[in-house]
Amino acid sequence: MPAWDISSSGVEFVTSLVKDAMDDVAEDVKSYGTNVESAAASAGTISGADGGAGPTGAIGAALALFVERTAADVTFLGARAAKSVNGAREATAYYVLGDLDMAATSQHKALAAPKVDLPGAGGKQGGGR
Repeated sequence: MPAWDISSSGVEFVTSLVKDAMDDVAEDVKSYGTNVESAAASAGTISGADGGAGPTGAIGAALALFVERTAADVTFLGARAAKSVNGAREATAYYVLGDLDMAATSQHKALAAPKVDLPGAGGKQGGGR
């Protein structure tokens, strides 16, 4: 392993910026979900014979399918970022303690792709990862 020269305050600063960005993305994902639902509901469906809700139109069905097929990828983005931030912080903590082997191990573990299980996905890992 090459020699390390890490500024723990620099790592903390950068990882805090990443956390702030992750919080922004989480808010965007919530908004995305709300907006997709609204778009699907307003996509030109025809009311039912009794004046109630009619069958889902083609656009609404396509949007639902798109969300279903991309949910694992969206979830993976957050999990990947969180794992990277936590790995960087853990590796830095070991570095500060002088345990370069544990720092390297933490860094290596953080590089592995996170496992993401979505509700109702039948135990399959998200996005084929």
